[in-house]
Amino acid sequence: MRLDSPKQNLSSKVRLQKYLALCGVGSRRACEACIDQGRVAVDGLTIEGQGLCIDPETSTVTVDGHPVRPQQKVYLCLNKPRDVLCTSRDTHDRKTFLDLLPDIPERVYTVGRLDRDSEGLLLVTNDGELAVRLTHPRYHMPKTYHVWLDKPIDANQQRQLLIGITDDDELLTATRIAPLPNDKSRFPAYEIILNEGKNRQLRRMFQALDRRVKRLLRVRIGPLTLGTLKKGQWRTLTPREIQMLNTVRS
Repeated sequence: MRLDSPKQNLSSKVRLQKYLALCGVGSRRACEACIDQGRVAVDGLTIEGQGLCIDPETSTVTVDGHPVRPQQKVYLCLNKPRDVLCTSRDTHDRKTFLDLLPDIPERVYTVGRLDRDSEGLLLVTNDGELAVRLTHPRYHMPKTYHVWLDKPIDANQQRQLLIGITDDDELLTATRIAPLPNDKSRFPAYEIILNEGKNRQLRRMFQALDRRVKRLLRVRIGPLTLGTLKKGQWRTLTPREIQMLNTVRS
């Protein structure tokens, strides 16, 4: 199955680390580390310093002796069910997000993660630069969650979530919290917005309030929404959605 996505537009000259990122080697920073480690060669000559510009049309670039070429960019939206991992491989043969997708020749990964028990919106791509913009704390990318608890929280506890809760020497804060209107579940439900994505953040915050998360669903990442996408289903992002994500600024 072919996944349509925008073609790469390489100028006649491009910095080596950017070219490597376009080839799917890793993020720009990871590619710079590859260069510093002497793992990258251009036209047979090992490169050990930053700043080199190459002509993609005429230069042959290798990493660890293997030629690399720009990948077609892939941008997918996936509704992750529970008991699915965000890792590409699992040593215990548990289901991963890749099991929900068709065979894709490019190496793709999730932008940020949802833990095994959490559900909802995942962005899957091979665009390392976009991944950095959407996950680095300085960009303050808002993420919206719907959370169901075993017991309700009062106004003072809601204020505490907004002020911040310290756990394992980390300050965990929410940007907004409000009861989820018209929810028919038997558990109290809330909509919560985070501007950060620390490990199991919401579960840790509610545990500090002596509350147990019964269900956690991510419904929005910045301008990207889960919409009517059903559990386990995926779709390609529209050009408009890709453009909006790429215009994220700090």
